[in-house]
Amino acid sequence: MHETDILPEQVLLLGVDTGEYDADASMAELVQLVRTAGGEVAGSILQKRAKPDSVTYLGRGRLEEAKEFSDNARLDLIVCDTELSPTQNRVLEDFFGVRVIDRTVLILDIFAANARSGEGKLQVELAQMKYALTRLSGKGKALSRLGGGIGTRGPGETKLETDKRHIRRRIHTLEQQLDELSKRRERHRERRRKDGVLTAAIVGYTNAGKSTLLNCLTDAGVLAENKLFATLDPTARSIKLPDGREIMLIDTVGFVSRLPHFLVEAFKSTLEEATSADVLLMICDASDPDCEAQAEVTRDILKELGAEQTPLITVYNKCDIADSYLLPVTKNTVKISALKGIGVDALLECVADNLPQTRKRVLLLIPFDQGSLAAKIRNRSRVLKEEYRNDGLLMDAIIDAADMALVSQYMTDK
Repeated sequence: MHETDILPEQVLLLGVDTGEYDADASMAELVQLVRTAGGEVAGSILQKRAKPDSVTYLGRGRLEEAKEFSDNARLDLIVCDTELSPTQNRVLEDFFGVRVIDRTVLILDIFAANARSGEGKLQVELAQMKYALTRLSGKGKALSRLGGGIGTRGPGETKLETDKRHIRRRIHTLEQQLDELSKRRERHRERRRKDGVLTAAIVGYTNAGKSTLLNCLTDAGVLAENKLFATLDPTARSIKLPDGREIMLIDTVGFVSRLPHFLVEAFKSTLEEATSADVLLMICDASDPDCEAQAEVTRDILKELGAEQTPLITVYNKCDIADSYLLPVTKNTVKISALKGIGVDALLECVADNLPQTRKRVLLLIPFDQGSLAAKIRNRSRVLKEEYRNDGLLMDAIIDAADMALVSQYMTDK
Protein backbone atom coordinates (compact mmCIF):
# COMPACT_ATOMS: atom_id res chain seq x y z
CA MET A 1 0.00 0.00 0.00
CA HIS A 2 1.34 3.39 -0.95
CA GLU A 3 1.71 6.05 1.73
CA THR A 4 -0.99 8.11 -0.02
CA ASP A 5 -3.38 5.13 0.28
CA ILE A 6 -3.26 5.09 4.09
CA LEU A 7 -6.69 5.96 5.41
CA PRO A 8 -6.94 8.81 7.94
CA GLU A 9 -7.55 7.84 11.55
CA GLN A 10 -11.22 7.94 12.55
CA VAL A 11 -11.63 10.24 15.53
CA LEU A 12 -14.38 10.89 18.06
CA LEU A 13 -14.34 14.23 19.89
CA LEU A 14 -15.51 14.54 23.50
CA GLY A 15 -16.09 17.83 25.28
CA VAL A 16 -17.59 19.23 28.47
CA ASP A 17 -19.37 22.59 28.41
CA THR A 18 -18.82 24.13 31.84
CA GLY A 19 -19.80 27.65 30.73
CA GLU A 20 -16.27 28.99 31.25
CA TYR A 21 -15.75 29.55 27.50
CA ASP A 22 -17.57 29.06 24.19
CA ALA A 23 -17.56 25.27 24.07
CA ASP A 24 -19.12 25.05 20.58
CA ALA A 25 -16.37 27.28 19.12
CA SER A 26 -13.74 25.27 20.98
CA MET A 27 -15.07 22.00 19.56
CA ALA A 28 -15.13 23.51 16.05
CA GLU A 29 -11.49 24.46 16.55
CA LEU A 30 -10.75 20.92 17.72
CA VAL A 31 -12.17 19.62 14.42
CA GLN A 32 -9.65 21.82 12.58
CA LEU A 33 -6.82 20.61 14.81
CA VAL A 34 -7.69 16.96 14.11
CA ARG A 35 -7.80 17.61 10.35
CA THR A 36 -4.46 19.40 10.51
CA ALA A 37 -3.01 16.35 12.29
CA GLY A 38 -4.26 14.13 9.45
CA GLY A 39 -7.31 12.65 11.17
CA GLU A 40 -10.97 12.52 10.15
CA VAL A 41 -13.68 13.44 12.64
CA ALA A 42 -16.30 10.68 12.74
CA GLY A 43 -18.43 12.40 15.38
CA SER A 44 -18.48 14.57 18.48
CA ILE A 45 -20.24 14.56 21.83
CA LEU A 46 -20.53 17.68 23.99
CA GLN A 47 -22.05 17.44 27.46
CA LYS A 48 -23.12 20.31 29.71
CA ARG A 49 -21.76 19.79 33.22
CA ALA A 50 -20.53 21.98 36.07
CA LYS A 51 -17.14 20.30 35.61
CA PRO A 52 -15.72 17.16 33.96
CA ASP A 53 -16.14 13.95 35.98
CA SER A 54 -12.88 13.44 37.88
CA VAL A 55 -12.67 9.79 36.78
CA THR A 56 -14.72 9.25 33.60
CA TYR A 57 -14.64 12.81 32.15
CA LEU A 58 -18.25 12.52 30.86
CA GLY A 59 -21.30 11.47 32.87
CA ARG A 60 -22.29 7.80 32.77
CA GLY A 61 -25.14 8.28 30.25
CA ARG A 62 -23.08 10.20 27.71
CA LEU A 63 -20.18 7.80 28.24
CA GLU A 64 -22.39 4.83 27.25
CA GLU A 65 -23.60 6.79 24.22
CA ALA A 66 -19.98 7.47 23.23
CA LYS A 67 -19.11 3.77 23.72
CA GLU A 68 -21.93 2.66 21.42
CA PHE A 69 -20.81 5.17 18.77
CA SER A 70 -17.20 4.06 19.16
CA ASP A 71 -18.01 0.39 18.65
CA ASN A 72 -20.16 1.05 15.58
CA ALA A 73 -17.77 3.54 13.95
CA ARG A 74 -14.61 1.48 14.53
CA LEU A 75 -12.69 4.43 15.90
CA ASP A 76 -8.92 4.73 15.99
CA LEU A 77 -8.69 7.62 18.43
CA ILE A 78 -10.67 9.71 20.92
CA VAL A 79 -9.72 13.33 21.56
CA CYS A 80 -10.98 15.23 24.61
CA ASP A 81 -11.26 19.01 24.36
CA THR A 82 -9.85 19.70 27.81
CA GLU A 83 -6.69 18.43 29.47
CA LEU A 84 -7.09 14.97 31.00
CA SER A 85 -5.65 13.77 34.27
CA PRO A 86 -3.63 10.52 34.13
CA THR A 87 -6.53 8.75 35.87
CA GLN A 88 -9.12 10.00 33.36
CA ASN A 89 -6.83 9.03 30.48
CA ARG A 90 -6.33 5.49 31.80
CA VAL A 91 -10.01 4.92 32.63
CA LEU A 92 -11.19 6.16 29.22
CA GLU A 93 -8.68 4.01 27.31
CA ASP A 94 -9.71 0.93 29.31
CA PHE A 95 -13.40 1.72 28.73
CA PHE A 96 -13.22 2.41 24.97
CA GLY A 97 -10.39 0.06 24.06
CA VAL A 98 -8.79 2.72 21.80
CA ARG A 99 -6.18 5.44 22.29
CA VAL A 100 -7.38 8.55 24.11
CA ILE A 101 -5.56 11.89 24.03
CA ASP A 102 -6.45 15.44 25.01
CA ARG A 103 -6.29 18.80 23.23
CA THR A 104 -2.77 19.56 24.48
CA VAL A 105 -1.31 16.28 23.17
CA LEU A 106 -2.97 16.95 19.80
CA ILE A 107 -1.41 20.44 19.59
CA LEU A 108 1.98 19.01 20.58
CA ASP A 109 1.66 16.41 17.82
CA ILE A 110 0.97 19.13 15.22
CA PHE A 111 3.87 21.20 16.56
CA ALA A 112 6.19 18.18 16.27
CA ALA A 113 5.09 17.56 12.66
CA ASN A 114 5.64 21.20 11.64
CA ALA A 115 8.90 22.03 13.41
CA ARG A 116 11.56 22.62 10.75
CA SER A 117 14.49 24.42 12.36
CA GLY A 118 16.72 23.11 15.13
CA GLU A 119 15.27 25.70 17.49
CA GLY A 120 11.71 24.75 16.59
CA LYS A 121 12.44 21.09 17.33
CA LEU A 122 14.02 21.99 20.68
CA GLN A 123 10.96 24.05 21.61
CA VAL A 124 8.61 21.21 20.74
CA GLU A 125 10.64 18.69 22.73
CA LEU A 126 10.72 21.04 25.73
CA ALA A 127 6.94 21.39 25.62
CA GLN A 128 6.55 17.60 25.34
CA MET A 129 8.89 17.00 28.30
CA LYS A 130 7.04 19.53 30.48
CA TYR A 131 3.74 17.90 29.63
CA ALA A 132 5.16 14.42 30.36
CA LEU A 133 6.37 15.61 33.76
CA THR A 134 2.86 16.74 34.73
CA ARG A 135 1.57 13.29 33.72
CA LEU A 136 3.99 11.66 36.19
CA SER A 137 3.53 14.04 39.11
CA GLY A 138 1.31 12.89 41.91
CA LYS A 139 2.15 9.18 41.57
CA GLY A 140 5.48 9.24 43.30
CA LYS A 141 4.37 9.12 46.92
CA ALA A 142 2.42 5.89 46.60
CA LEU A 143 5.06 4.11 44.57
CA SER A 144 8.22 5.43 46.21
CA ARG A 145 10.66 3.06 47.89
CA LEU A 146 12.74 5.91 49.26
CA GLY A 147 10.40 6.88 52.12
CA GLY A 148 9.98 5.12 55.45
CA GLY A 149 7.53 2.40 56.48
CA ILE A 150 6.75 -1.24 55.80
CA GLY A 151 7.41 -2.30 52.26
CA THR A 152 9.49 0.74 51.38
CA ARG A 153 12.91 -0.36 52.61
CA GLY A 154 15.64 -1.44 50.24
CA PRO A 155 18.03 0.02 47.75
CA GLY A 156 17.24 1.79 44.51
CA GLU A 157 14.38 3.89 43.28
CA THR A 158 11.22 3.25 41.28
CA LYS A 159 11.09 3.52 37.51
CA LEU A 160 8.73 6.45 38.03
CA GLU A 161 11.34 8.38 39.99
CA THR A 162 14.02 7.48 37.43
CA ASP A 163 11.73 8.77 34.68
CA LYS A 164 11.09 12.00 36.58
CA ARG A 165 14.79 12.53 37.16
CA HIS A 166 15.55 11.87 33.46
CA ILE A 167 12.80 14.25 32.29
CA ARG A 168 13.89 17.04 34.64
CA ARG A 169 17.49 16.64 33.48
CA ARG A 170 16.40 16.77 29.83
CA ILE A 171 14.21 19.84 30.50
CA HIS A 172 17.21 21.57 32.08
CA THR A 173 19.39 20.74 29.05
CA LEU A 174 16.76 21.95 26.58
CA GLU A 175 16.19 25.18 28.52
CA GLN A 176 19.94 25.84 28.49
CA GLN A 177 20.13 25.30 24.73
CA LEU A 178 17.11 27.50 24.08
CA ASP A 179 18.49 30.15 26.41
CA GLU A 180 21.69 30.25 24.35
CA LEU A 181 19.64 30.57 21.16
CA SER A 182 17.57 33.29 22.81
CA LYS A 183 20.74 35.21 23.72
CA ARG A 184 21.96 34.88 20.14
CA ARG A 185 18.61 36.16 18.87
CA GLU A 186 18.82 39.06 21.33
CA ARG A 187 22.29 39.94 19.99
CA HIS A 188 20.82 40.04 16.49
CA ARG A 189 18.02 42.28 17.73
CA GLU A 190 20.55 44.55 19.47
CA ARG A 191 22.54 44.81 16.24
CA ARG A 192 19.36 45.74 14.37
CA ARG A 193 18.61 48.45 16.96
CA LYS A 194 22.13 49.88 16.67
CA ASP A 195 21.81 49.91 12.89
CA GLY A 196 18.47 51.70 13.21
CA VAL A 197 16.53 48.78 11.70
CA LEU A 198 12.82 49.04 12.43
CA THR A 199 10.79 45.84 12.90
CA ALA A 200 7.15 44.81 12.61
CA ALA A 201 6.00 41.43 13.94
CA ILE A 202 3.04 39.65 12.34
CA VAL A 203 1.03 38.02 15.14
CA GLY A 204 -2.40 36.47 15.38
CA TYR A 205 -4.51 33.38 15.46
CA THR A 206 -3.25 30.32 13.66
CA ASN A 207 -4.47 30.08 10.05
CA ALA A 208 -5.48 33.76 9.92
CA GLY A 209 -3.17 34.38 6.95
CA LYS A 210 0.08 35.63 8.51
CA SER A 211 2.37 33.71 6.15
CA THR A 212 0.20 34.66 3.16
CA LEU A 213 0.61 38.33 4.10
CA LEU A 214 4.39 37.95 4.43
CA ASN A 215 4.51 36.33 0.99
CA CYS A 216 2.28 39.05 -0.46
CA LEU A 217 4.52 41.86 0.83
CA THR A 218 7.94 40.29 0.32
CA ASP A 219 7.78 37.24 -2.01
CA ALA A 220 9.25 35.33 0.94
CA GLY A 221 8.13 31.93 -0.31
CA VAL A 222 6.98 30.91 3.18
CA LEU A 223 4.77 27.81 3.40
CA ALA A 224 1.18 29.08 3.53
CA GLU A 225 -1.35 26.29 3.99
CA ASN A 226 -4.97 26.10 5.10
CA LYS A 227 -3.82 24.29 8.22
CA LEU A 228 -3.33 25.26 11.85
CA PHE A 229 0.26 25.91 12.97
CA ALA A 230 1.72 25.64 9.44
CA THR A 231 4.40 28.12 10.64
CA LEU A 232 6.41 27.50 13.82
CA ASP A 233 9.74 29.12 12.98
CA PRO A 234 10.00 32.91 12.60
CA THR A 235 10.82 34.26 9.15
CA ALA A 236 12.14 37.80 8.61
CA ARG A 237 12.11 39.80 5.37
CA SER A 238 12.83 43.45 4.57
CA ILE A 239 10.26 45.71 2.86
CA LYS A 240 10.16 49.39 1.92
CA LEU A 241 7.38 51.60 3.29
CA PRO A 242 5.67 54.43 1.36
CA ASP A 243 7.71 57.05 3.27
CA GLY A 244 10.96 55.45 2.08
CA ARG A 245 11.88 53.73 5.33
CA GLU A 246 12.86 50.08 5.33
CA ILE A 247 11.36 47.75 7.90
CA MET A 248 12.03 44.15 8.88
CA LEU A 249 8.81 42.12 8.77
CA ILE A 250 8.79 39.03 11.01
CA ASP A 251 6.30 36.16 10.85
CA THR A 252 5.62 34.34 14.16
CA VAL A 253 3.94 31.16 15.41
CA GLY A 254 0.14 31.31 15.47
CA PHE A 255 -1.98 31.36 18.61
CA VAL A 256 -4.97 29.23 19.54
CA SER A 257 -7.55 29.48 22.30
CA ARG A 258 -6.64 28.02 25.71
CA LEU A 259 -3.02 27.50 24.65
CA PRO A 260 -1.43 25.88 27.73
CA HIS A 261 0.95 28.18 29.59
CA PHE A 262 3.89 25.79 29.28
CA LEU A 263 3.48 25.87 25.47
CA VAL A 264 3.71 29.67 25.48
CA GLU A 265 6.77 29.35 27.73
CA ALA A 266 8.41 26.79 25.43
CA PHE A 267 8.02 29.08 22.42
CA LYS A 268 8.97 32.25 24.27
CA SER A 269 12.33 32.61 22.53
CA THR A 270 10.49 32.72 19.19
CA LEU A 271 7.71 34.94 20.50
CA GLU A 272 10.28 37.40 21.88
CA GLU A 273 10.41 38.77 18.34
CA ALA A 274 6.93 40.13 19.02
CA THR A 275 7.90 41.72 22.33
CA SER A 276 10.83 43.63 20.81
CA ALA A 277 9.08 44.83 17.63
CA ASP A 278 8.42 48.52 16.95
CA VAL A 279 4.89 47.72 15.80
CA LEU A 280 2.64 44.63 15.84
CA LEU A 281 0.36 43.56 12.99
CA MET A 282 -2.45 41.48 14.51
CA ILE A 283 -3.91 39.44 11.65
CA CYS A 284 -7.55 38.40 12.09
CA ASP A 285 -9.57 36.13 9.81
CA ALA A 286 -12.52 38.38 8.95
CA SER A 287 -14.38 35.40 7.41
CA ASP A 288 -14.40 33.49 10.71
CA PRO A 289 -17.52 33.95 12.88
CA ASP A 290 -15.25 33.87 15.95
CA CYS A 291 -12.98 36.59 14.59
CA GLU A 292 -13.35 38.95 17.57
CA ALA A 293 -12.95 36.16 20.14
CA GLN A 294 -9.77 35.04 18.38
CA ALA A 295 -8.47 38.61 18.43
CA GLU A 296 -9.06 38.66 22.18
CA VAL A 297 -7.02 35.45 22.57
CA THR A 298 -4.15 37.12 20.68
CA ARG A 299 -4.33 40.24 22.87
CA ASP A 300 -4.29 38.11 26.03
CA ILE A 301 -1.17 36.20 24.91
CA LEU A 302 0.57 39.45 23.90
CA LYS A 303 -0.22 40.80 27.35
CA GLU A 304 1.22 37.64 28.91
CA LEU A 305 4.39 38.21 26.86
CA GLY A 306 4.61 41.82 28.05
CA ALA A 307 3.96 43.36 24.63
CA GLU A 308 0.73 45.22 25.41
CA GLN A 309 2.45 48.64 25.17
CA THR A 310 3.70 48.09 21.61
CA PRO A 311 1.64 49.89 18.90
CA LEU A 312 -0.90 47.40 17.55
CA ILE A 313 -2.53 47.47 14.11
CA THR A 314 -5.59 45.22 13.72
CA VAL A 315 -5.52 43.74 10.21
CA TYR A 316 -8.77 42.12 9.10
CA ASN A 317 -7.69 39.62 6.44
CA LYS A 318 -9.81 37.64 3.91
CA CYS A 319 -12.14 40.63 3.47
CA ASP A 320 -12.79 39.48 -0.10
CA ILE A 321 -14.86 36.58 1.30
CA ALA A 322 -16.25 38.27 4.43
CA ASP A 323 -18.97 40.78 5.26
CA SER A 324 -16.28 43.40 5.82
CA TYR A 325 -18.80 46.23 6.22
CA LEU A 326 -19.71 44.70 9.60
CA LEU A 327 -16.14 45.01 10.90
CA PRO A 328 -15.24 47.80 13.32
CA VAL A 329 -13.43 50.80 11.85
CA THR A 330 -10.89 52.56 14.06
CA LYS A 331 -7.70 54.54 13.56
CA ASN A 332 -5.45 51.46 13.66
CA THR A 333 -7.71 49.09 11.73
CA VAL A 334 -7.08 47.96 8.16
CA LYS A 335 -9.11 45.63 5.93
CA ILE A 336 -7.16 43.54 3.41
CA SER A 337 -7.02 40.37 1.36
CA ALA A 338 -3.46 39.09 1.57
CA LEU A 339 -4.22 36.44 -1.06
CA LYS A 340 -5.38 39.01 -3.63
CA GLY A 341 -3.23 41.95 -2.49
CA ILE A 342 -6.27 44.13 -1.69
CA GLY A 343 -5.73 46.92 0.87
CA VAL A 344 -1.98 46.34 1.16
CA ASP A 345 -1.06 49.98 0.35
CA ALA A 346 -3.33 51.23 3.14
CA LEU A 347 -1.73 48.72 5.51
CA LEU A 348 1.79 49.93 4.71
CA GLU A 349 0.71 53.55 5.23
CA CYS A 350 -0.72 52.58 8.62
CA VAL A 351 2.53 50.81 9.56
CA ALA A 352 4.52 53.93 8.65
CA ASP A 353 2.18 56.10 10.76
CA ASN A 354 2.69 53.85 13.81
CA LEU A 355 6.48 53.65 13.66
CA PRO A 356 8.70 56.03 15.64
CA GLN A 357 9.00 59.25 13.65
CA THR A 358 12.65 59.03 12.72
CA ARG A 359 12.26 60.86 9.40
CA LYS A 360 11.62 64.43 8.38
CA ARG A 361 10.67 66.01 5.07
CA VAL A 362 13.17 68.69 4.02
CA LEU A 363 14.02 70.85 1.00
CA LEU A 364 17.72 70.70 0.11
CA LEU A 365 19.86 72.67 -2.32
CA ILE A 366 22.89 70.47 -3.01
CA PRO A 367 25.92 72.12 -4.75
CA PHE A 368 26.96 70.44 -8.00
CA ASP A 369 30.33 69.51 -6.49
CA GLN A 370 28.51 67.40 -3.83
CA GLY A 371 27.36 64.71 -6.25
CA SER A 372 28.30 61.92 -3.84
CA LEU A 373 26.01 63.40 -1.17
CA ALA A 374 23.13 63.59 -3.66
CA ALA A 375 23.72 59.92 -4.52
CA LYS A 376 23.73 59.00 -0.81
CA ILE A 377 20.42 60.83 -0.29
CA ARG A 378 18.86 58.98 -3.24
CA ASN A 379 20.07 55.68 -1.82
CA ARG A 380 19.12 56.19 1.84
CA SER A 381 16.09 58.48 1.65
CA ARG A 382 12.85 58.90 -0.19
CA VAL A 383 13.29 61.60 -2.82
CA LEU A 384 9.95 63.13 -3.78
CA LYS A 385 11.25 65.59 -6.37
CA GLU A 386 14.51 66.72 -7.99
CA GLU A 387 15.10 69.90 -9.94
CA TYR A 388 18.35 71.17 -11.46
CA ARG A 389 18.91 74.89 -10.92
CA ASN A 390 21.71 77.29 -11.76
CA ASP A 391 23.05 77.18 -8.19
CA GLY A 392 22.66 73.45 -7.55
CA LEU A 393 20.33 70.44 -7.32
CA LEU A 394 17.06 71.07 -5.46
CA MET A 395 15.86 67.92 -3.68
CA ASP A 396 12.54 67.47 -1.89
CA ALA A 397 13.25 64.43 0.31
CA ILE A 398 12.25 62.54 3.44
CA ILE A 399 15.47 62.17 5.43
CA ASP A 400 16.28 59.80 8.27
CA ALA A 401 17.11 61.52 11.56
CA ALA A 402 20.56 59.86 11.54
CA ASP A 403 21.38 61.69 8.27
CA MET A 404 20.17 65.16 9.29
CA ALA A 405 23.67 66.25 10.32
CA LEU A 406 24.93 65.47 6.79
CA VAL A 407 22.38 67.69 5.07
CA SER A 408 21.54 70.42 7.62
CA GLN A 409 23.82 73.04 5.98
CA TYR A 410 22.06 72.54 2.62
CA MET A 411 18.50 72.97 3.92
CA THR A 412 16.48 75.71 2.25
CA ASP A 413 12.93 77.00 2.31
CA LYS A 414 12.58 77.78 -1.40
